Amino acid sequence: MSALPIEAVLPDLKAALRAGSNAVLVAPPGAGKTTMTAPALLGEDWCKGEIWLLSPRRLAARAAAERMAELAGEPVGHTIGYATRMDTKRSASTRILVLTEGIFRNRIIADPELTGIAAVLFDEVHERSLDSDFGLALALEAQGAFRPDLRLLAMSATLDGARFSALMHGCPVIESEGRSHPLELIHIGRRAERRIEDEMAGTVQRALAERDGDLLAFLPGVGEIERTAERLAERLPASVRVLPLHGSLNPAEQRAAIRPDPEGRRKVICATSIAETSLTIDGVRIVVDSGLARRPRFDQAAGTPRLVTERVSRAGAIQRAGRAARQAPGTAYRLWEEAATGGLIPYDPPEILESDLAPLVLDCAKWGEADVAALRWLDPPPAAALRQARKALQAIDALGDTGHITAHGETLAALPMPPHLAHMLVIAGAHGQVEEGARVAVLCQERGLGGRGEDLEARLQRWRGERGRKAEAARGLAKRWAALVPAGQGERLSIGALVALAFPDRVARRRGSDGAEWIAAGGRGFRLDPASPLARHAWLAVADVQGAAGGARILSAAPVEEDELRRLFAGRIETRRTVRFDAKAGRIEALREERLGAIALRRGQDDSPDPQAVRDALLEAVRTHGLGLLPWGAKAQALRRRAAFAGSEALTEPALLEALDQWLEPLLDGVTRFEAVDRGALHGALEGLLGWDESQRIAAAAPPEFTTPAGTTHAIDYAAEAGPTVEARVQAFYGLSEHPVVGRPPVPLVLSLTSPAGRPVQTTRDLPAFWRGSWVDVAKDMRGRYPKHHWPDDPASAVASLKTKRAQARGG
Repeated sequence: MSALPIEAVLPDLKAALRAGSNAVLVAPPGAGKTTMTAPALLGEDWCKGEIWLLSPRRLAARAAAERMAELAGEPVGHTIGYATRMDTKRSASTRILVLTEGIFRNRIIADPELTGIAAVLFDEVHERSLDSDFGLALALEAQGAFRPDLRLLAMSATLDGARFSALMHGCPVIESEGRSHPLELIHIGRRAERRIEDEMAGTVQRALAERDGDLLAFLPGVGEIERTAERLAERLPASVRVLPLHGSLNPAEQRAAIRPDPEGRRKVICATSIAETSLTIDGVRIVVDSGLARRPRFDQAAGTPRLVTERVSRAGAIQRAGRAARQAPGTAYRLWEEAATGGLIPYDPPEILESDLAPLVLDCAKWGEADVAALRWLDPPPAAALRQARKALQAIDALGDTGHITAHGETLAALPMPPHLAHMLVIAGAHGQVEEGARVAVLCQERGLGGRGEDLEARLQRWRGERGRKAEAARGLAKRWAALVPAGQGERLSIGALVALAFPDRVARRRGSDGAEWIAAGGRGFRLDPASPLARHAWLAVADVQGAAGGARILSAAPVEEDELRRLFAGRIETRRTVRFDAKAGRIEALREERLGAIALRRGQDDSPDPQAVRDALLEAVRTHGLGLLPWGAKAQALRRRAAFAGSEALTEPALLEALDQWLEPLLDGVTRFEAVDRGALHGALEGLLGWDESQRIAAAAPPEFTTPAGTTHAIDYAAEAGPTVEARVQAFYGLSEHPVVGRPPVPLVLSLTSPAGRPVQTTRDLPAFWRGSWVDVAKDMRGRYPKHHWPDDPASAVASLKTKRAQARGG
């Protein structure tokens, strides 16, 4: 066997780990870093315990362990073993353990000192899985706090070693060259109107005819793999074996796909992105790439995870094509035009930026760190996603108000499933329904299980009778989950109640009679096909939705009764008393309602609203609609006009609104309509707001009344269009030789002069001029109309009197 490229840099790597605790190893696919590095470190003086090699996938972990054991001439499980969620092989003599990143996360949280572990090697860190980023953050924390002797090595297939070096305290970066074999790229395009499995099957046939060797076909998911394999089984001869390769297969099926065929037949391996990196498949000389990948994405707005089929990244396309030339010259057929490669995104985004962070937040709390962002991250988790995760965990009592983990949260964190499903399973166990709860949990994660349709109960029934590999594997998983939770005794819960426990914010109530629109407790709107059998129910517990947050379509749900929800969520149901001002009715409306989140369970009139809430609602109404709501009396309106004329800002609308709590609130006791506010009290409140000094200043500049020479008193109208105006009989002004003024600076008072009968005679701003001018004609007219009254020729020197000539004579 020829030397692998990695062997040339192993001395440098060993030297780096003798001199320090951390290093980064950059080596292209096929260089041998996965299988050669860990064995090379076993003989180092610092290596007194086990070496753990972390792999992103179960398939890659088993394959790496088996390959290393084969090279060592031992069965797997002796010096070299592996540990995955489904399968473990190790012994007392095991020194190198290959384990998945999820297993490592659980182990380091349980034992932060990593007792007996000499080194942890993080393989394929460039894939940026959430478990890998989190595991590295925890390992760096453990190294700093407990284990300065622990060696940490990040191994990447791409040239991003500098970023990992900076994260790992500026450690050395060791780079290895890859083994280069010629690779031919053939871009054949794709007809968009045809199904992807038809295009792939046709291209596979062409590639097998044009090139030698085994073929690796990349498809987005299991469904496409199965349909492509069906088409190929009909078209290919028996000398070609078609094999699937994805994470749902059992270990024996996966081994069959990656090992040479025992009968020497050519192989066509239909795989997901699981085969992009981490393992070499012997004999592959041809790659057919659909250009599609299915990735998990967490919809922050809808609060649900979903699988999205999208174009492969440029880095992913390079990795896929490189599979054909790992051991010899190869050819990659791409189902897109060559020019389209430049439009692919450069890299897959890190999972931490697009994942549901509830499991991460819970694990961090179990680790003892409530502030997730405090750990060392290559890319910090988004703050909004962290807030949403904490809120979701608090809703299921996994976290306390301060972010610390609760006893219930400890229980959930120990279970190998998302926290919301773990919560459901634990509660189901307490009610004696652990097996049923486990089946519902599995069903919530598998969309195709039990057939199609929104009715989760119906799918559960169909799944019970289903046969086939997928159905059996799912039942096995449910059985394993059920064995993790103790069974108790309690009142039986419906399937809908179990789903509601897992997704409390997705409990939904029907909005209309046809069942098309629903409102969820979390505030989101859901939609359902009115033809669905679920549409006739008043309440649903929704397990899965898809689409925009405001109108996401219900994909899976189960009916639940309101009485059961009341028992289940008694602690979450709150009584809310609402007081608001109804502008149309002009009065306070007081409601009392019971709410489950955004859903109103009961609503009715509140006969005894909180008095302060009523006052606050009235005050807010004035702030919103203005001072015109108040029943201002004539005196209060006049005072505000005088203050405005005097140049005082104290009674302007902005000033009164600013001081509303000071002058208006005391007048609102027992008031539910503004008409009930006392008008005199409003005037008194304004006077009180002015204070003595300001009241005196206003009185001097804008007196409320004018006293005529005749001794009569008349209100000054400061709202008159012509300016401050006094209306009085012209006889009251006899003897006045100067025009009266108001204000500072003074302005003429507008005099509206009338006859003894109150009819207008003259309006003037210059009384002396009136006396000298048009008074002659006015007096002549008045003598004819009112002969009993005195109409002097020189009113400026006459005695002012409203009496008749006879009455004046008697008095005089």
